[in-house]
Amino acid sequence: MIDLLINSPAYFIGFTFIISLMIGSFLNVVIYRLPIMMKRSWEAEIEAYQHPEEAQSHGAGGESDTFNLVKPDSTCPKCGHKIRAWENIPVISWLALRAKCSSCKTPISARYPAIELLTAVLSALAAWQLGFSPITLAFILGTWMLVAMTFIDIDEMLLPDSLTLSLLWLGLLVTAIYNTAGLQDAVFGAIAGYMSLFTVYWAFKLLTGKEGMGFGDFKLLAAIGVWVGWQHLPIVILLSSVVGAIVGITLMFIQKKDAQLAIPFGPYLAAAGYLTVLYGDTIADWYLSTLG
Repeated sequence: MIDLLINSPAYFIGFTFIISLMIGSFLNVVIYRLPIMMKRSWEAEIEAYQHPEEAQSHGAGGESDTFNLVKPDSTCPKCGHKIRAWENIPVISWLALRAKCSSCKTPISARYPAIELLTAVLSALAAWQLGFSPITLAFILGTWMLVAMTFIDIDEMLLPDSLTLSLLWLGLLVTAIYNTAGLQDAVFGAIAGYMSLFTVYWAFKLLTGKEGMGFGDFKLLAAIGVWVGWQHLPIVILLSSVVGAIVGITLMFIQKKDAQLAIPFGPYLAAAGYLTVLYGDTIADWYLSTLG
């Protein structure tokens, strides 16, 4: 199979698409459950700090209901119907069930198959552009993380450290082994990515007394900086800022809200980082040629 993946681009792209469809189904679970797991952990830590004796007795007396990325099994949020294996086939099950729970007929959001398809398409595009290699496999894994972070940030205005830092360390590991962008460039990319938004954050806070973005954005741009190198960070910042501004202005008009409308910046960073990894040189060449 490895020989087939290496020697047949079509097979590699198709294999990546199918595997990523299944991963997209798991990402739906991550997007929903990881923020809940984090909030429960924070609440437990606060409870342990405020009432250490009660927390100790609870820890000794029994276990709370298990809630992680594996347990409990997925169920319909309306009727509690346990999702069976044939009802959990990416995209196909949603179509076969006509977007409704098999038990209570409650509509199933189109977002679930959309995330599965998005994960598969982005991963297949990376496979097509980069070809089979360990670096490509690592970037596809990074793409899955970006998809999860994008939708968690949209839902919760939150970028989990478990994802942003995993993306950063994965990039450093790949660079150290394969010298993809040069380890020095990658390290400086992480530093420049973090410090650029960190500086903007504090400048904005000192001028307005308000927080313009979260620390998760700094960490995400640092992780992206590892993958693209410090040289391509301006492309990431420019792309994400332009798209973010357009979307923000559009939402203000549509929702008739003022400039205080909070908009997650992570999705635009993730999209810009993904595009820059694949097309950074092309974008840079086009921009420089436009300047003459």
